[in-house]
Amino acid sequence: MNKTSGLLLCALLVVGACSRDEPTAPPVASASLSLNKDKAAIGSPLAMTYKFQVAQNATFDGDYAVFVHVIGPDGETLWQDDHQPAVPTSQWKPGQNVEYTRMVFVPNYPYIGDATIRLGLYNPATGRRLSLSGSDAGRQEYAVAKLNLLPQADNVYLIYKDGWHSAEVDPSNPLVEWQWTRKAATLAFKNPKRDATFYIKFDARADLFNPPQQITLKVAGDSVASFAADAKDPVLKTFPIRAAQFGDGEMSELVIEVDRTFTAPGDVRELGIRVYQAFIEPK
Repeated sequence: MNKTSGLLLCALLVVGACSRDEPTAPPVASASLSLNKDKAAIGSPLAMTYKFQVAQNATFDGDYAVFVHVIGPDGETLWQDDHQPAVPTSQWKPGQNVEYTRMVFVPNYPYIGDATIRLGLYNPATGRRLSLSGSDAGRQEYAVAKLNLLPQADNVYLIYKDGWHSAEVDPSNPLVEWQWTRKAATLAFKNPKRDATFYIKFDARADLFNPPQQITLKVAGDSVASFAADAKDPVLKTFPIRAAQFGDGEMSELVIEVDRTFTAPGDVRELGIRVYQAFIEPK
């Protein structure tokens, strides 16, 4: 081999080495997701239980967020549930199991059918993603569950009757909307005639009241639950309702009653609590 041929061979070897993909870093954890049901109607609650088993040699250079993408058959992202894990990743220890459940409501997205749920860990400041053990769909997104999305008609339809202000939308996220109650706000619905669970996601102006506002839930005129409106950030509460409490009629009503209301500066409305989601799920 002459000198020129040797130089050319070396150059080709260098180019070949540079063109290879960078080796993927070892997985920092294995990730799994379990759902409380494999079929969920638009607008209905869905319990999502995340589990991360931290690798024995894992290290973290900061707090990483969990991205969660619900993907349609064409690869389009239907909706997301990005969040911080219950234990910050900077506190994860080798061999530790990190497990927690999030209750979410399926957003009102115009799609019915099968979907795949992918997740991963990313740095919100830099966008850097970490490797996990599992089925990598590309770009360190890992397929962890499947979900069948059903029409909203499968839900108990709630009529926002008396005592509600008009719906408002978060200008930074059109999927987030709410309605303020007045002193008493009524929901009307077809009687499920079965035991059910009432879900309410709300927040309140806890800074204005000491002690906090007291909320009473009444179904068919009778009190079924009460609680303090002490949540300054959105919180989800659930309450069981027995079939007999709905009454015997074809329709029933649930009233959210607030003991004290307020008016905000520049706003003449009587305000109770801010409700993001209300849902009745028969058992």
